[in-house]
Amino acid sequence: MPSLLRCIVLAGCSLWATTATASPFYAPPPPQADAPIFSGDAELGFNQLSGNTDSRTLIGKTRLTWITGDFTHSLRGEVRNVSKGGATSAEQYLLAGRERYDFNGPHYLFGFARWEKDRFAGYDQQLSVIGGYGRQIIDGERHYLSLEAGPGYRHDRLREDDNEQLGVAYSALDYRWEFSPNADFKQEMSLEYTDENTTSRSLSALTARLNARMSLRLSHEIKRNSQPPEDASERTDHTTSASLMYRW
Repeated sequence: MPSLLRCIVLAGCSLWATTATASPFYAPPPPQADAPIFSGDAELGFNQLSGNTDSRTLIGKTRLTWITGDFTHSLRGEVRNVSKGGATSAEQYLLAGRERYDFNGPHYLFGFARWEKDRFAGYDQQLSVIGGYGRQIIDGERHYLSLEAGPGYRHDRLREDDNEQLGVAYSALDYRWEFSPNADFKQEMSLEYTDENTTSRSLSALTARLNARMSLRLSHEIKRNSQPPEDASERTDHTTSASLMYRW
């Protein structure tokens, strides 16, 4: 495993051992008046079967968030690995950094950079840089809704063809419903349009808090590329998981 990818795995494991939620929607929520200067979370799901079926699934996510004045900074990483019968069927890595600047009222500016590597998506790796404007549409006691949009740039490194440099039109939404003091539902979606293809992402998650630090999360994530490279196995990836999440 390359040293960069090994760092992702070790970072996730250390945060889980010591430990705003990692997700396809990149905006951390607006900081509250009593928000800590530094916070984070780590999410880990692991499943292994042996006997008639020999398979293993590992999903790890982590995010660090810190606040300086009107700026909110966040770093996140994700790892997914699925193997069956000794053969790997899914292997994905992600690193991202994001900046958010809040104005008075519901408005904010954002910018983020994201690096992705998906062994079976037809790309050797992808690097995206996007910035724009966001607005908190709903900020109630139970319901929260943010929308954002902006331009960007993406560099696709292909395995079997020339590299591509693409302009991106980006939009996203983040909805959260706190239907009880200890449980909430999240729906997050993003769309990245280029001349070559359109990438859409969706995350639906139900989170139940077990105590002040630990939560149980059930989630279903969808990522679709309308026109992937020819050697990609599928256009759409579905990930359904049950995991434990630790916050501090």
